[in-house]
Amino acid sequence: MDISVVIPLLNEQESLTELYQWIVKVMRTHSYSYEILFIDDGSTDGSWNTIQTLSKEDSNVKGIQFLRNYGKSQALHAGFEAANGEVVITMDADLQDNPEEIPELYDLITKDGYDLISGWKKKRYDSVIAKNLPSKLFNAAARKTSGLKLHDFNCGLKAYKKDVVKHVDVHGEMHRYIPVLAKNAGFNKIGEKVVLHQARKYGKTKFGMNRFVNGFLDLITIWFMSRFGKRPMHFFGLIGTILFIIGFCFSLYLGIDKLFIAKKGRLIAQRPEFYIALTAMILGTQFFLAGFLGEIMLTSKRTKERYHISEKIHL
Repeated sequence: MDISVVIPLLNEQESLTELYQWIVKVMRTHSYSYEILFIDDGSTDGSWNTIQTLSKEDSNVKGIQFLRNYGKSQALHAGFEAANGEVVITMDADLQDNPEEIPELYDLITKDGYDLISGWKKKRYDSVIAKNLPSKLFNAAARKTSGLKLHDFNCGLKAYKKDVVKHVDVHGEMHRYIPVLAKNAGFNKIGEKVVLHQARKYGKTKFGMNRFVNGFLDLITIWFMSRFGKRPMHFFGLIGTILFIIGFCFSLYLGIDKLFIAKKGRLIAQRPEFYIALTAMILGTQFFLAGFLGEIMLTSKRTKERYHISEKIHL
């Protein structure tokens, strides 16, 4: 199979049929073998009924329905696991991503040898405050911390080599930084393509200002995981060692001072240096323990499911 189109969605019933017809038109024009995977992330507006109807009319349409809303990252993870195409295309279901971009994205992966191509919505039709401003800030921060020179990390329209989606673990809300996850997994040929962006035709955006806080926290997490995710003792152990040495030096100073310098009758517990030493040594020990626990956790395989599927179609 040439292409898998993975479409996570939440309450996008009005746009699904039009999006499906647009994708099919592109696929047939270029004679691609394909599948379209709709991942219903707990919709309450009848989106799943539309997906069921489309799947009855076209066996290339497949669907996964979550029991409730788990988030875009979990929807992408489920879609990636189910995808069979040699090239995987992701796009949003709100008709703001243009399916006409698919052939060029496909060629960049298959002919030019890229592992991942990220779309760049150079001209956007989103709210400046709700989406544009946070995106600009996080894209700048992501470029700085990751070393990837991409303009739009969070664009929903991306193309992946099959190996990438099978090895990248998208969890939490890390869908914003999939190119960084791919780079950390060893896929270094990552490019960018300017793509058309269209104004939302139906419904309203699912994103609010909370993405500002969540995106910032996710960026810190991914920076830490990329630097110390496989060696937490290097981070926690270093801090613990420094704090313990500081505490030990203060303790040594207090001991020498008490025995040879300080006036008799003054208790060590009455001196501020005593509390600095005690606090530093306790914190140092705790950081050491955090490092050991992190190393132990890395040896344990994650087996807990992050989402629960209610129903599947053609899978």
